[in-house]
Amino acid sequence: MATIHREILVDADVDASWAALCDVGAIQERLARGFVIDTVLEGDHRTVTFAGGIVVRERLIARDDVRRRLAYAVVDPEVRHHASFQVFPGDGGGSRIVWITDVAPDSAAPRFAGMIDTGVAAIRRTLGASRQG
Repeated sequence: MATIHREILVDADVDASWAALCDVGAIQERLARGFVIDTVLEGDHRTVTFAGGIVVRERLIARDDVRRRLAYAVVDPEVRHHASFQVFPGDGGGSRIVWITDVAPDSAAPRFAGMIDTGVAAIRRTLGASRQG
């Protein structure tokens, strides 16, 4: 299983970043505008539509408000994909968001990495980012 790891520095404080991340039914508005265009929440599952037309069904696995960590898995028989986000206070203010994705088969990793990088850019735009990271 391949692992893709990204860290995102944003200007939004840790509470605002966590609130945006946890609004799992509105990521197209609060977290990743332009990358995600629709989210439909159904119990512990959500259907996410991306700007490129890709639609995925995800199962929300865990939410830890103390550690500010959210985990989910894509429900797809051909590709196993598990991901987590965790929000930390930034060193110089703002927040540091850590996004870790595990995907199998390994051959799917480059495709996922490209989508994740597009998502990182959208999160930076949505939550504000004057710093690289």
